[in-house]
Amino acid sequence: MTNHTPHADLREFLERCDAAGELVHMKGVHWDLEMGAIAEIVNHKRAEAPAILFEDIPDYPGMRVLSGATNSSKRLAITLGFPEPAHPMDVVQAYRNRMKTFQPIPPREVETGSIFDVVDRDDDVNVLKFPVPKLHELDGGRYIGTHDQVIMRDPDEGWINLGTYRVMVHDEKSVGLWMSPGKQGRQIRQKYTDRGRPTPVLICVGMDPLMFLASGNELKWGLSEYDYAGGHRGAPFETVRSELYGLPMPAHAEIVLEGEIMPGDDKIEGPFGEFTGYYANHPSEQPVVRVRRVYHRKNPILTMASPMRPPSDFNFSKCVMKSGMIWDEIESAGLAGVKGVWVHEAGAARMFNVISIKQAFAGHAKQAGLLASGCQSGSYMGRYVVVVDDDVDPSDMFDVMWAICTRADPAQDIDIIRRAWSGPLDPIYDSASSTNSRAIIDACRPFERIKNGSFPPVARGSKELIAQVEAKFADVLKKI
Repeated sequence: MTNHTPHADLREFLERCDAAGELVHMKGVHWDLEMGAIAEIVNHKRAEAPAILFEDIPDYPGMRVLSGATNSSKRLAITLGFPEPAHPMDVVQAYRNRMKTFQPIPPREVETGSIFDVVDRDDDVNVLKFPVPKLHELDGGRYIGTHDQVIMRDPDEGWINLGTYRVMVHDEKSVGLWMSPGKQGRQIRQKYTDRGRPTPVLICVGMDPLMFLASGNELKWGLSEYDYAGGHRGAPFETVRSELYGLPMPAHAEIVLEGEIMPGDDKIEGPFGEFTGYYANHPSEQPVVRVRRVYHRKNPILTMASPMRPPSDFNFSKCVMKSGMIWDEIESAGLAGVKGVWVHEAGAARMFNVISIKQAFAGHAKQAGLLASGCQSGSYMGRYVVVVDDDVDPSDMFDVMWAICTRADPAQDIDIIRRAWSGPLDPIYDSASSTNSRAIIDACRPFERIKNGSFPPVARGSKELIAQVEAKFADVLKKI
């Protein structure tokens, strides 16, 4: 089934997920640790777990919290308007096919939207009116921004950037905003700070999940995530201007905070359990957003992503998206013969990426590994890139490890890249240089041995034989 008409907002998306059996309703779960624990239990229980809509939250009547919006193949297909997939690689392939003709679509500004159902101004602002979760026992506080988008305007070029950054509640009217070094939002903020000017900020914490997919991945500088998400939607997103700074808000978002960062206005933020599965960075002085407006719909839905030791309630969706984005970027750079790309959950959706190719020349595998390691979508906090032959399923960890063990010679087929882009969330990065190293593993059969026929054949039945025997003994095999 394909949804040919894009969902209008998060609520219609949830209706479609409910109809597809992809949503679980849970009542009476408390914001203090219980939501985070439920997300861990559900997502560690099985792959591609359902989304969870927390309802009847104690002390927060009418308000809801959503965990795991896009964290399955089916929900990703609903989000992106793809056919229902039989395998996660179907979503990756659908993404790759779309990108061959993809065109960004800028948002359309409208006069009003449901985000203006309720507007709290200045003294009436209270971000704790929402059921903001405390996700992990060792966290330094409650985090309103996990499944979020921080909206900023570049002061030089005027383009709008949306990024997913963590947002910790300090008190009713202020939040801490942590951005990793090198991220586009941090570069934009620095431009305002260097001029001694306040940084205008919107923080959306309840949005169309397609916007979250756009905000949570590395796009090229100058391409607004609004435009990128609109291109995948096939229609422009509607935006409205915020009251204070005229920044574009999603017109049908659930909750948006508006405020500013004043130069030198910092406060201790953290610790926070992150997507690598560690408390990798220590509490530190981070910029404070003084919140002066809170916009929200009636009975709003706060979106939540709970970073933890993988798998989490969001990193599967990140794996699928990054797989498609890396595939698109390395092919766009001129690499031929790519048969599949998979970014593994065990690598926290960044640290273990596998490229499958049909080798055409000596050095083909090395080219694939270098491109995948250095492209925009694969560069930040990378660790291992593995290149395998096209007879290996890049999404099957057992298959990949078999290829590494039988086709890669450690002395010849592992290359190390040093001083690459990393950040404080990497538990073993070099804090002095803010970089890390990464390995490219060529787990392909040596090309010259393919050409001369000296590499041993794989011991397994042909596809034709397996299909013939399966058909002949189907009645018995289906019981096994």
